[in-house]
Amino acid sequence: MKKTYTLFLIILCCSYAHAQLYNPCDAKATRETKALFYSMQRLVGAGAIFGHHDDTGYGVNWKFANDSSDVKAVAGSYPALYGWDLAKIEHDSTKDINKIPFTLQKKRVKEAYQRGGINTFCWHMDNPANGKTAWDTTMRTVADIIPGGKSHDVYVGYLDRAAKYLGDLKGKDGEAIPILFRPFHELTGTWFWWCKNTSTPNEFKTLWQFTIDYLCNKKKLHNLLVVYSVADFDSEAEFLERYPGDNYVDMIGFDNYCRQDIALFKKNLDKRLALLDVIAAKHHKLSCLAETGYLNIPSADWWTTVLLPVLSKYKTSYVLMWRNAGMEQYFAPYPGQLSANDFKKFSGDRHLILQNRLTPLGVYGKKLE
Repeated sequence: MKKTYTLFLIILCCSYAHAQLYNPCDAKATRETKALFYSMQRLVGAGAIFGHHDDTGYGVNWKFANDSSDVKAVAGSYPALYGWDLAKIEHDSTKDINKIPFTLQKKRVKEAYQRGGINTFCWHMDNPANGKTAWDTTMRTVADIIPGGKSHDVYVGYLDRAAKYLGDLKGKDGEAIPILFRPFHELTGTWFWWCKNTSTPNEFKTLWQFTIDYLCNKKKLHNLLVVYSVADFDSEAEFLERYPGDNYVDMIGFDNYCRQDIALFKKNLDKRLALLDVIAAKHHKLSCLAETGYLNIPSADWWTTVLLPVLSKYKTSYVLMWRNAGMEQYFAPYPGQLSANDFKKFSGDRHLILQNRLTPLGVYGKKLE
């Protein structure tokens, strides 16, 4: 382990020395947010930052317990990246879409930040045009909520509530906690109200640009690093069809899950990560595998024989596994699970960065603990 970590530091030092750094799209980004963005750029090539959605909120056979994590229970370390969901904050709900009290979610976000971890938020926002779920695709919602649309004021109200919550995520010294903000994820799919089947590319771009402008400029949230995350794509043109422009994006990525056909998953992942490297270089963005996983991980060596060999070939900044909802749905192993031993090998590989490797690096430019 010591030899592996030494090699990791050597690779990291080399990447620091040769990195050409780019600024966040928000010119007024906070000091900590800029520091995180620069740190993540410097880490490219040193390993993919490993994340897990709702990791410290709940897991297999536990819920809301302190100092708990299925990833930590198996790997011996927390993940370095913690995924969360804003869904239901638009209604001033006390709990998010996965029933985590927002008070607890806020506590867990602060804990992750204090240990030097990174927080990212998606938003399965209910449909502002009719109040139904994010999966309601019965209307042309995007056209209805952009400026001039009949439901625009409702959407602005949703943003106001989210901005209030995000603005209250602060560290011990009152500083705004940097957030990787990933709105309208899987936008090239057909299952959410913001997807390609319910809006034109220009309508979607208008929605994205208005949203980021409103949160950063009107609500003065300068702690957001913006992540553009699609679903399936097979070409650069397809990936960029709805891209809102470099001034509105910091990171680019996609969601890609393993189904029953492991070979097909591996082939598509390889092709898309290769395309993403090219696009990211052209647009000076970080790339990520924003959501992935294999439901209930029925393969004992999936981590080291499927995911790792592909992931290690590319300049992927981070990879996020989806949540562990319980025995019926999990994407990270728990102690005793079929792939647990393989995951431990995977998590210790030099191509991965968990919390134990991230904390000493001080990605926010200061000592937090």
